[in-house]
Amino acid sequence: MTTTVSATTDIPLPEPRGPLSAAVREALGHRRPGEPLPEVRVDDADPYGEDLQLALYTCYELHYRGFGAADPGWEWDGGLLTLRGAMEGVFERALRADVAGGTGRDDLDAELDALLTEPREPRGVAAYLQREGSLAQLSEYFMHRSLYQLKEADPQAWVIPRLEGQAKASLVAVEYDEFGAGRGERVHARLFADLMVDAGLDPSYGHYLDIVPAATLATVNLMSHLGLHRALRGALVGHFAAGEISTAPAARRMVDAIDRLGAGPACRHFYSEHIEADAVHEQVMRRDVIGGLLAAEPGLTGDVVFGIQTTGLLDDRLERHLLGAWQAGRSSLRG
Repeated sequence: MTTTVSATTDIPLPEPRGPLSAAVREALGHRRPGEPLPEVRVDDADPYGEDLQLALYTCYELHYRGFGAADPGWEWDGGLLTLRGAMEGVFERALRADVAGGTGRDDLDAELDALLTEPREPRGVAAYLQREGSLAQLSEYFMHRSLYQLKEADPQAWVIPRLEGQAKASLVAVEYDEFGAGRGERVHARLFADLMVDAGLDPSYGHYLDIVPAATLATVNLMSHLGLHRALRGALVGHFAAGEISTAPAARRMVDAIDRLGAGPACRHFYSEHIEADAVHEQVMRRDVIGGLLAAEPGLTGDVVFGIQTTGLLDDRLERHLLGAWQAGRSSLRG
């Protein structure tokens, strides 16, 4: 089975969830770049709330594939960038307030070691789906994940020109695998689109944007935020490492869940591919990418720690949302 992940810009603008996302939608849908934006307050917005997270996601999407109704010139419109910067400030200040932080090598080693520690009783979304989740809940999880997986590894690619030497060479090697090692049908985003079709879901890029909650959007927004800011290159490396180190154990549990629930072969293939690939990437990211980066720029150690911790923070928020909904017998999706 093969699936084409559309690269067109006919993605519809999302439905607003408050004044910030309404202002962004109104500008993109009804104004031209350079025209004034609707006036809106930012400072008192909930940093993890539906409105701010959707508004940020919409702004960031202009740097990926855009929207059919939006003039491409909005990508670098000064007024929109100013609004986005204000929203990013609210988001990042909350992230920094909500993680422990750390500046030294001991702090970093402790964070990396924690990622490699498997609890005696595995918990989390993958463990829940492995043990007791339903096929409907598995499908919901795919919908949540589609917002990132259909552009898998794209946000992390922004850090490539900001690295040098071994760190750059090794990170590019990891990205090469994520992008199919030269084979279009093996690009991980393509494999996830195949998974969506196999699960009876729509594989269109951005299709489920309107029904996933802020907790899902925040995990993707973090990647975009770190990737688009050169000053946060260390944090993006930390984020990337956290994902690669923690993926293989979760992917093994997802394979078990898919086998238990009788999902299709493309669903199984996506996760089995990540078991093998990310087991190798774990060592490359820790030794060569992080090691190479900090050998050249030791002052970025605290940023790498920040990237790891914020990844865990937002993943935990999404996990609590999903499990809370499912254990209460309701859908984790909006609407």
